[in-house]
Amino acid sequence: MKLDIGGEEIFEVGIETLWRALNDPAVLVKCIPGCKEMIPQGDDRFKLILNLKVASVGGSFEGEISLSDKQPPGQCKVAVSVSGTLGQGSGAATFSLEQQPSGTLMRYSGEGEIGGLVAGVGQRILKGVAKHLIGLFFKSLRRETAAPVPQ
Repeated sequence: MKLDIGGEEIFEVGIETLWRALNDPAVLVKCIPGCKEMIPQGDDRFKLILNLKVASVGGSFEGEISLSDKQPPGQCKVAVSVSGTLGQGSGAATFSLEQQPSGTLMRYSGEGEIGGLVAGVGQRILKGVAKHLIGLFFKSLRRETAAPVPQ
């Protein structure tokens, strides 16, 4: 089952702050819903361990996330592939950052493919779940980028 995502978000931080956060595995672990661990595999690639609940069914997933086509501090591509107890999924998204007077505008777009038990939930429900998970990611990212930097 195919799934498309896209949108815009405004962050009340500078472009450099947001870029650093989006490229920091410690920040991403806190922001990716259900992420338990990101284990470095070299060259902006990480083994990903997730525990997610989709609709009324929960499960664990393992896979890989990679960052590529970086153009600091403005653009990056993220690719993810996972498989687990509920099925498998893969996808890629590109984000671009643009400095604004009030902070940084992030535009993102991507597509994914979901299979297995999780795909049986239905496309309409999965779009809602995807939107919810994306919202959780951005809420966490705002919290992480607003947090004071330890001295």
